Amino acid sequence: MDAPVPELSTRAARCAERLRAADDLLLASHIDADGLTSAGIASAALERAGIGHDVVFEKQLDRAAVERYAAADYDTVFFTDFGSGQLDVITEYAAFTPVIADHHQPADAETAYHLNPLLEGLDGGSELSGAGASYCVARALEGNGDDEDNRDLAALAVVGAVGDMQVVEGELIGANAEIVAEGVEAGVLDASKGLAMFGTQTRPLPKLFAYASDVPIPGITGDRNGALRFLDGIDAELREDGEWKTWADLDTAERQTVVSALVQRAVRTGVAADEIEALIGTTYTLLGEERGSELRDASEFSTLLNATARYDRAAVGLAVCRGERGAPLDAARDLLREHRRTLATGVGVVREVGVERESHVQWFHAGDRLPETVVGIVAGMAMGEDGVAAGVPIIAFAEKEDDGDDEPGVKVSMRGTPRLVERGLDLSAVAAEAAAAVGGDGGGHEVAAGATVPAGQESGFVAAADAVVGEQLDP
Repeated sequence: MDAPVPELSTRAARCAERLRAADDLLLASHIDADGLTSAGIASAALERAGIGHDVVFEKQLDRAAVERYAAADYDTVFFTDFGSGQLDVITEYAAFTPVIADHHQPADAETAYHLNPLLEGLDGGSELSGAGASYCVARALEGNGDDEDNRDLAALAVVGAVGDMQVVEGELIGANAEIVAEGVEAGVLDASKGLAMFGTQTRPLPKLFAYASDVPIPGITGDRNGALRFLDGIDAELREDGEWKTWADLDTAERQTVVSALVQRAVRTGVAADEIEALIGTTYTLLGEERGSELRDASEFSTLLNATARYDRAAVGLAVCRGERGAPLDAARDLLREHRRTLATGVGVVREVGVERESHVQWFHAGDRLPETVVGIVAGMAMGEDGVAAGVPIIAFAEKEDDGDDEPGVKVSMRGTPRLVERGLDLSAVAAEAAAAVGGDGGGHEVAAGATVPAGQESGFVAAADAVVGEQLDP
């Protein structure tokens, strides 16, 4: 195998060797887009190598879950997109051998089969996702005598990285970029400069421009009529049979005409130069998927996956990752529509419950009005809305759902911005330290993190988090 990430090749080979030796294997993964693509990559590679396995998903890997695995008859458990942060708990149990492909901050414990970019000096928040870690192991597994080198799975690894918000200044970098290169070489992926807006495959042009908020353009963003007037003023054929085209429908000349008009409008309305540059980024296209499908664009694919497991339908997301279409894809699309309705009402819930401001953070408590699985997404969407500061880390609380295994508690989700991270913000450290201060557990990434804390300890968490963020941003 030509390792996509040379620094991790030895660890990948060691993990693959253990997986081949497993008699009874359980694959356990996280439920977000990165976790689902991690599981999809791992499951496909295991099947190709002739390794039987079962699959489970967890909202959060905790002691109760590890105890369930230990009580079962599996001799090996393959953890993807989590496991590193829970390694101290996992290693307490000798009933199974753990194999871990993760990118989160490792706990203070060791195991022989552990692939994590942080162990090799790579950034797990921007250079390699959980799906990327799983891909490294998949490349080490290779096929079962059929010349399958698993490079086609690079497309899923890119979806996971994009879904995990690892795009830096418009593109994937570091080890992620090496995986992109393998996907391009394998013919399953295209990476080219294009319009950096969500929905280029599926949204009609007026909706595409009106809904795009990463770079607000006065008179277009948030204004469907304004977007219609803007597009009607462009000298290009942007409709077909009376219906607006999507960005994917446009040819190269039409795209250039629209982008030129968009940039001119941005300049005239006073949009900053660096924000105008952000209108263009690298787009990652899955060449094996149907043009105009949510699965064609890495960003839209990741959003579709997020809509499955967050509503307890992880098996649907896994089936889509494994290439099943028909009923699984229809179910995923139904869940996506439900997900969008929930998010649309979520920002309204934030307005109603109100956002409190501390010295260095802001926070709100949604109670039972938002699912714990989406409150973090809503928190990120609310930043910049009326009453919610755009440049201040936000903490969101929601009641945990009772699944019978966990103690009653409160879910915490935290969101920052790339610019805050550049200034020193590390929400992973904030979540871990603030949760520990009130008897909970937390972790994640620099720009997005989460925790679980005992009910009634929210104010203590906020106070601790506010102090840590203050130290990070104003040392």
